[in-house]
Amino acid sequence: MTWGRAAIPALVGGLLLTALLWWAGASTEALHLPGSGDLLGGEAVADLERWLTPWAYDPSAPAQFPQGSDGTPHLDLFHTAMQIRFGALFVFFTVGALLLTRWLPPVAGRGPAALLALWAWGQVSAMLAVTLSAPWQIASYGHGSYRFLPNLSGVMTQGRELAVVAGLVAAATTVLVARAAAKGAGPLPRREVPARAARWAATAGTAVIALSLLVLSYQGVAAAIQTAPYGGGFFSEPGELLREVLLLGAWSGPSGIPVVDWLLARLSDVLVLAVVWWALRLLPGLLTRATVPAMAVGTVCATVVGLGAGQLLRAATVDGGPKWGLRYIVTNLGVGLPAALLWGLVAGAVAAVTLRLTADPVPVES
Repeated sequence: MTWGRAAIPALVGGLLLTALLWWAGASTEALHLPGSGDLLGGEAVADLERWLTPWAYDPSAPAQFPQGSDGTPHLDLFHTAMQIRFGALFVFFTVGALLLTRWLPPVAGRGPAALLALWAWGQVSAMLAVTLSAPWQIASYGHGSYRFLPNLSGVMTQGRELAVVAGLVAAATTVLVARAAAKGAGPLPRREVPARAARWAATAGTAVIALSLLVLSYQGVAAAIQTAPYGGGFFSEPGELLREVLLLGAWSGPSGIPVVDWLLARLSDVLVLAVVWWALRLLPGLLTRATVPAMAVGTVCATVVGLGAGQLLRAATVDGGPKWGLRYIVTNLGVGLPAALLWGLVAGAVAAVTLRLTADPVPVES
């Protein structure tokens, strides 16, 4: 698919994702109308407000009305933060969707893979947009220099629940438009990747993900990362930020719980690694060209999808997920996106290099 054909669905998807999140944020005021609590329930209203608030342009809601140190709101800074947030959301998703649609066009059996990749990239785009606008949002509360890194780690995790739903709608629309744009474009190149080389690449990339998921995320190691001294001044408290960026999960030994329950909880981690390995095994053959950037972005999307699958399994089997219902499941989706971005890029680069060292893919006639 040419760049021109890929640009059309990317722009449509970026506009739709931005419009959906803007509309959802603008609906926050409806939660404060008389009778909304009786209709939806107090807990549901509180959850919806927490999910919608990061995308609300108007800070009139009491929960997020920014007050400066002198008691006056810094509305200009807050509005600047939201302008940057929505602008960055559109740019990040559009650029990523353009590359994914170019490298992984949703035709010739690639449709499901393209849909999952674009859905994952929608969540990553929302996280990047929130992170980029976070300094202005933090400053709008009048304490931008106070515990900036811990505040940044808290802000960058906001808005992920809504991005899961809106990202799926935007991804489906992008795939449909891309399929229409690809008509008449002619056969797309495919490459036959030797099975042995693909397995080695998948194993190498999955090992990088396992380093974060199984080693760094262990309770003792994670605590050491979060509490280790890092010097003074601006970087005196980066522990919470490093935890968000480096850890894909959190787990400890089976102390105090039955071994069977502990093993059941660990199945979610096994599922994450299985999804990542299988995706990396298939990715070189699905891509029009298995370059390092394409493998890196694809591995980020595979890691996000794997985390989502693991979180769904965990919510269904442990932590009381079935008892708490859909609201509990949605709350736990999208966890670990900053770490998935970092480790996915590294794992994808490692997989691409391993693939090149083990075997060169041979072009096959379409």
